[in-house]
Amino acid sequence: MLLGDGMSDYPLPDNGEKTPLALSFTPFMDMLAQRGEIGLVQTIPAGMDPGSDVANLSVFGYDPRRFYSGRAPIEAASIGVELGAEDVAFRCNLVTFSEHNGSLFMEDYSAGHIATEDAALIIKALKEELDAPDIIFYPGVSYRHLMVWRHGCSSVKTTPPHDITGKPIEHYLPQGEGGEKLRALMVRSREVLADLALNRRRSHPVSSIWLWGQGRAMKLPSFEDKYQLSGSVISAVDLIKGLGICAGLQVINVPGATGYLDTNYEGKASAALDALATVDFVYVHVEAPDEASHRGKLQEKIQAIEDFDARIVKPVFEGLEKRFADYRLMVLPDHPTPLSLKTHAADPVPYIIYASADRSRQAISCRGYTEQDAAEGGIFIENGWELMDRFILK
Repeated sequence: MLLGDGMSDYPLPDNGEKTPLALSFTPFMDMLAQRGEIGLVQTIPAGMDPGSDVANLSVFGYDPRRFYSGRAPIEAASIGVELGAEDVAFRCNLVTFSEHNGSLFMEDYSAGHIATEDAALIIKALKEELDAPDIIFYPGVSYRHLMVWRHGCSSVKTTPPHDITGKPIEHYLPQGEGGEKLRALMVRSREVLADLALNRRRSHPVSSIWLWGQGRAMKLPSFEDKYQLSGSVISAVDLIKGLGICAGLQVINVPGATGYLDTNYEGKASAALDALATVDFVYVHVEAPDEASHRGKLQEKIQAIEDFDARIVKPVFEGLEKRFADYRLMVLPDHPTPLSLKTHAADPVPYIIYASADRSRQAISCRGYTEQDAAEGGIFIENGWELMDRFILK
């Protein structure tokens, strides 16, 4: 399974009403769509927020309405943080603010995609000042980190920072029960960061931590018990690794995997093919299209999609053809991340299921892998968690 995070989008009025998928050169995804099954799948259940956590939980084959407990507990599983029954985990972004007319605005939810090495030093400094018996910070990757509130409150209202790029932060700070404590931590972090020489030298200095995505520990039935298949997960981000761990899958860490345009595509493709020597199923996640979408950068999104096709889909497909007489391959995004919104949407996404038995199948009439072609294919999977059954059991 090859997943390009946030690849799906809305038609762009300034580009002939074409989506970024339609504007991109993707010969291998087009070929798979023409010779396999193409359709739409609803990965976000009605009434749930269209986060990558909910969407990928669906794609993994689990009903989010039954199992979802929050984003941060999934990431806690990835970095090896065990949560007690009363503990609440929070995602902790390192963010950059700008100031206009006395108000603070969310300039960058990633602090310029801060390097993991720099972020580790910043989290260390924050830990020295902010850790307490009931509050513990844990380092992650790039701008994505973790805070655990022992015996904390999970009902506090928080907002993902990538949802408010360019907006004043005032109305999006934590609210409700527990909100005051979180706001105080965020204010205190600004004071610590303002005095940190390493931070002041950066072109995108970290202004603050941003706490969100809270929840208690999540428990899933194992993927192997559910499907009688062993499996692995390859991703640069703790969220996807954590989902794999919760499902009992092996996590493969690829050197140079960054979650952005500079990620090690070739390393991911090679690791996926090598893993299939010992497991039945591999889930390869690429974050770059989503990151470009959050930034509102069309050319970056096109580059990310074309790189996904040329440097992930192509080598994986060619490797499967050489190594296996019988295999199945699925390609899809988890959710749309429209450039016009700079955040996630809950619309259905296009998927491809291709089987080696389809090698000799004559190409169908669809032009390729686009949202429009998927809609015209006439297949709609209403419950996203049933797509894995269709992929594996059909």
